Amino acid sequence: MRKKGRQVVLDTETTGLNPKEGHRIIEIGCVELVNRRLTDRQFHMYINPERHIDDGAIEVHGITNEFLVDKPLFKEVVDDFVDFIRGAELIIHNAPFDVGFIDQELSLAHSAVKNVNDICTVFDSLVYARKKHPGQRNSLDALCKRYGIDNSHRDLHGALLDSEILSDVYLLMTGGQLSMLEDDDLSDSGQEHVIQRLSSDRPPLKVIQCTEEELLEHQKTLAMLEKTSGACLWTD
Repeated sequence: MRKKGRQVVLDTETTGLNPKEGHRIIEIGCVELVNRRLTDRQFHMYINPERHIDDGAIEVHGITNEFLVDKPLFKEVVDDFVDFIRGAELIIHNAPFDVGFIDQELSLAHSAVKNVNDICTVFDSLVYARKKHPGQRNSLDALCKRYGIDNSHRDLHGALLDSEILSDVYLLMTGGQLSMLEDDDLSDSGQEHVIQRLSSDRPPLKVIQCTEEELLEHQKTLAMLEKTSGACLWTD
């Protein structure tokens, strides 16, 4: 059963670039979002690909053949993986790459699930970023810089680390924080919010004017927002 508001941010590392050339998945990292908030649930697994890793791939992710010798095969973890992603919306940066590899692994493992799209919907954050920021670089590193996300600890690619970073990018890129007035308990229970009207003869609200220094800082913040997001409603 699909849990309302459940998303899984997913990334993989592989032995090479093309599953049709026999390349395999060597790491899967997933983090869970529910109602646009990170939970403490993760799925992270290193996998023995039963083949050598290309030298160029090792330079990207740093995972060696020796490290994977005692790791489980995909067919040994496929059920746990499928259970984790089932019914979720997958958030993937350059989704065709990861989905293509996962579908191949499902086939090789003779899983009852043949394709990711049979049990999940997929949101490609790279496609979304290209539409939102046309003509600009939209790699994960470029998006981190654009949205002010610290990725200085990302010396090498890693599936779990990259899924955690992508979750931050996704939340900011698709709307930032939730409404400060949102009541989690009411929104989860499906109850309607009740509007409480105030008396018309209540005392007037106290208005505190900002100082020139505060106004200057406010304008600097708006300029930063416009530069990073491409538009800022409060500058009009």
